[in-house]
This record gives sequence, structure tokens and C-alpha cells, in this order.
Amino acid sequence: MTDAAPRLAAIAETLLGAPLPVRIRAWDGSEAGPPDGPTLVIAHRRALRRVLWKPGELGLARAWVAGEVTAEGDLFELLDRVAGLLWEREPAAVRPHLPERAASAARAAALLRDPDARAAVRELIALARPWLPPAPPPEEAVRRGGPAHSKNRDRQAISHHYDVGNEFYERVLGPSMVYSCAYWSPGSTLEQAQRDKLDLVCRKLDLRPGERLLDVGCGWGSMALHAAREYDVRVTGITLSREQAVHARKRIAEEGLADRVDIRVQDYRDVKDGPYDAISSIGMAEHVGAERYRGYARTLHALLPPGGRLLNHQIARRPEPDEEAYRIDEFIDAYVFPDGELSPLGSTVGELERAGFEVRDVEALREHYGLTLRAWVARLERHWDECVRLTSPGRARVWRLYMAASALGFERGRLGVNQVLAVRPSGAGESGLPLRLRTWGA
Repeated sequence: MTDAAPRLAAIAETLLGAPLPVRIRAWDGSEAGPPDGPTLVIAHRRALRRVLWKPGELGLARAWVAGEVTAEGDLFELLDRVAGLLWEREPAAVRPHLPERAASAARAAALLRDPDARAAVRELIALARPWLPPAPPPEEAVRRGGPAHSKNRDRQAISHHYDVGNEFYERVLGPSMVYSCAYWSPGSTLEQAQRDKLDLVCRKLDLRPGERLLDVGCGWGSMALHAAREYDVRVTGITLSREQAVHARKRIAEEGLADRVDIRVQDYRDVKDGPYDAISSIGMAEHVGAERYRGYARTLHALLPPGGRLLNHQIARRPEPDEEAYRIDEFIDAYVFPDGELSPLGSTVGELERAGFEVRDVEALREHYGLTLRAWVARLERHWDECVRLTSPGRARVWRLYMAASALGFERGRLGVNQVLAVRPSGAGESGLPLRLRTWGA
């Protein structure tokens, strides 16, 4: 029989309490759902077992990574339709004042009290046979050891995400090799927008010739190169990724800037050669962890002299009620950024102030990250065969899903990204910053 898709559509509509937002094609060739728009292809019934054994995002994501679920048509539109259903149709009795996992449990309990929902779950179990828990896709799963955010475990986490081949990142990020939110203007290319972001950071830090800049989480060296070349400063860049360091040093040598830029494989907690006049931390603090964040802020504060400046560029998540920090969802933690945590903006500002910083400016760049991620997804799709060859099919699928879903998160306001400019004040209360601060916006 070729009736899997209609049966799945009926199950989904019963459990979700809403019409199916996308078309489904099942492993038996059957189809169901609206005829317009993208199609969710369920290529193997094992995908159903993954969802049953691991309900929520992780089960679906594992099916995606394994190639058991794919998309035909516009991936952004497919995710947007599904996300709109999941994010905006939560039962009102479940939504308030519950963290995500508790809300999921409450939804499940409410559903199982409904006889129609129980019948739908039985039907799903019948379609998913045999009733065995599938192993997670092994090629991308993360194995970690030691306490979270210890130096050794942080090295493991960074290596998992970044040490997958510089050529792969070149295909996705483009020649700038900047892996953080760009700063867009109408008509900008990705390269122009990334250059404008680097220059924005330099201008906010008010860099002057001969000053020392510490670039924490320097990546492939783009910020260090820009600051040394355009602002004539001496830069120390630190990363935990050996592949990033090799690539950054090669770029620096090719530009003849080895006398002004030093790239180290080093943990920020091990930097002892301050003071620096300024510190840039761009897209690195998400790896620090809520429990370690105050120590991170105090470490950077101690590396600056009075009047020293910090530019902290960091992704944020809207706070859960009565919760100061938020751990990234299970899929991101297992397959993308191990041990990564997103904190609300207020928590970040508060920790910087507790460390002794005076926060002088906060700029939200949320919409800019949506545009950046869409540009990266376009590059990944354009270079798909090369990216698969340079890494693996699973890795390429992970990247496509997480970047597209993240773009929607920024566009819908569930995620944000902010640049926080702070100074270590002098004893006399002088910040050393211009009286009219936002001269960089001119």
C-alpha cells in the first residue's frame, strides 16, 4: 500500500491541532498536504522512530543528519512554515512560566489525555515499525570528557566545530573568512558587509597607531589583519583551533604583517602579557558558559589599563521566565556548538558591570545576522558537492539545517546579536571616549 503520507498527515494534524503546513512525501512514494510550496521528504520510516524515541528537535535533526528527512524546494520557507506552527501555536496552558523541557513534558501529558491523540500516537508507532531505538548518526556526534568549560573540554568543543578543514569554511564564508554577523548596507555584498563589520569594531574601539589589541577568539585572523593593516596597531590573536591558527598565520605572512600580528593557540584564561589598550571579542563569548562568564569578564578587565576598551560581540537569546541563562537546544549542543550557551543581553551587561566595566554603548544587529546566515546558506548550496567532499554528507547537512534555522530565529526575534562597548574606568572617572560617542555611525 502507498498510504504512508496521508496517514502521517492525519497524525500530524491531530497531534498539532492545526492543518499540515507543508507537503509530505513518504518512503513509499505517497504524498499528502498542501500542493503549493516546499515538500518535506521522509525517505525512511526510521525517521519516525527517531522522533518517537527522542521527541522534539533532536529526533527530527538526527533524521535530517542521517539523510532520512530532506527538503525539496525552498528550505527557508519549509522551516518557516513548520516553525510558525511550533512557535506560535503552543497551548496557552503550557506556554507561561515553563522552561522549554518542562513545557514539552506538559504538552506530551496533555496530548496523552486526549483519546484522539492516543490513537494518533498508536498509528505513528505502527508506521514506525520495527519498534527499536535507532542509533544516532555516528559521524557527527560529539564525544566529550571532563567538566564543562574546563580548558581541556573547551579545546575539544572548539576543535569539533572549527577543525573540519579550512577549505570547507572558505566555501561557506567566502574570502573574508569571517564567521560572525556582518554589518549590511543596502546593496552590500557579503565581503563588503564583513569588512564594514570589522571596521565598525575598530572604530568603536577608537584604535590608534601603535596601540596593542587583543583579539579573543580570533578565528582565521580577519579582525587582526584588518586592525593591523588599516589602523596600524599591534595585534595578538588567540584561538583554540590549530587549523584556524595555521590559516591566520599564512594570511598574515602573505600580507607582510608578521611583525605586527601574533597568532597564538591559547585559552583566554592563560593570557598573561597585558595590559592591552583594547580587546575585541567577536562571536567567542557564546562558548564561555554562564557559570564561567564572570571569570571571563574579570579576566578581560584585568588585561586592560584604566581607559582600556572592550568590544564584546555576542549572540543573545530572549530570557525564559525566572531564568538568567539559556543552554542551546539539544541538536546544537550535540552536532554544532558543543557546550555552547546563550545568555540574555541583560545578563551579559550585568556580568560586565560586576567585573568592573562601565558599559558605554549597546547596539543590536539582529536583522544583520539573518542576512549573513542567508548569504552563508546560499554559498553552501552553491558549493554543495565540494562541501560534502571536503567534510562529509552529515556535516554538510548539519550546517545547512542549523544556519537556515538560525536565520529564521534572528528574523523572528527569538535570537539577537549585540555589540557591547565597555571601558575599564580610571580612578578619576574618565572613560577616554569621545563626548559624542557614536561617531562610527557617520
